[in-house]
Amino acid sequence: MLEEKLQKELVSALKEHNEDKVAAIRSIKAAIQTEKTNGKFHELTDADVIKIINKQIKQRQESIDIYNGAGRKELADKEAAELKYLEEYVPKKFDSKELSHIIQEIIKENGITSINGRGIIMKVLSQKYAGQYDGKEANDIIVGEFIGNTQG
Repeated sequence: MLEEKLQKELVSALKEHNEDKVAAIRSIKAAIQTEKTNGKFHELTDADVIKIINKQIKQRQESIDIYNGAGRKELADKEAAELKYLEEYVPKKFDSKELSHIIQEIIKENGITSINGRGIIMKVLSQKYAGQYDGKEANDIIVGEFIGNTQG
């Protein structure tokens, strides 16, 4: 499980005195704990953990932009260093071309003929490819597929 891997990586990073990696992993572990105890205690799947890490990645990217805009390069550099370690724990994101191809395959496999099948496409994407695509981009591609088909 990804949680177990994170724990081992944390111990290793502590031994190596790698402060940025320790900070990155601790932030993930804290977010996991918050999620587990949110309402009631429950186990998280690797897909849940990947979603948490992706949220952390997005927060770091936003912080980097804010710090750079405010002329706080040292803080932006620290966020960027932690971001590098966070990205190690999530699958590589599909580029637009790959995502478009996957969506076209899902449409064919499920016999979807209209935009009304968008929910099915998104469900298949989230089940098979959790954390590997941008949801807004996927939605834009799906809309483009059907708008393009009706105009063509």
